[in-house]
Amino acid sequence: MKDGSRLNEVLLIRLESDALAPETRPYAPEGIVAYSAICTHEGCEVSAWRAEAKILECPCHASLFDPRDSARVVSGPARKRLSRLPLKIVDGALVAGGGFSGRVGFQPG
Repeated sequence: MKDGSRLNEVLLIRLESDALAPETRPYAPEGIVAYSAICTHEGCEVSAWRAEAKILECPCHASLFDPRDSARVVSGPARKRLSRLPLKIVDGALVAGGGFSGRVGFQPG
């Protein structure tokens, strides 16, 4: 992660652990997931939360992402999921368990 970069913006969400996809659980201690807040479509900030559906939304072009399933794209125009930031708990504190799972932000194709 780069100091001072807007690409460091992270979404932290606590979800029910049993609602998480098996692929997501190892990176989500106590049901807490972390994803890049930068949309893979055109780099806008993913800042909306549809509480009833538990879905993240990018307000620029309405891409939807499912945080329970590794932020996969539910509907576009984004074609790629948000990058995941693995988490772990160390001495009672929530910390990053590594780097982002992939490129952060706008991803052509």
